[in-house]
Amino acid sequence: MSTGSGGGFQDPPAEVLAEAAAAFGLLATPARLHIVWALAQGESDVTGLAERVGGTLPSVSQHLTKLKLAGLVRSRREGRRQVYLVDDPDVVTVVRLMVGQLAERAGHHSPGPVRLRELGA
Repeated sequence: MSTGSGGGFQDPPAEVLAEAAAAFGLLATPARLHIVWALAQGESDVTGLAERVGGTLPSVSQHLTKLKLAGLVRSRREGRRQVYLVDDPDVVTVVRLMVGQLAERAGHHSPGPVRLRELGA
């Protein structure tokens, strides 16, 4: 592996880049990004998510299925309903960082944006 000019970091293997691109691809729709953002704030069922993100139940359910298959969210049964939550805390960090930074640049104040310095960067 070669080292880049960015402080001696090695390039990640092609498999890792492909996996990261697939994860970013799943988050590349505003609806899925909004769902992950909402779940980063706390778990929810499909009805609550549909109300929050402004989608239909079938649409939100389809998005959740894709996110679940990718391992980004998971569900658990609570009585008769399925409750969804983010399955990967690192995804929460990335989403909060990106959305928070973009909101701040646009002059909006999003709830609790994560700053790079808070992440130890």
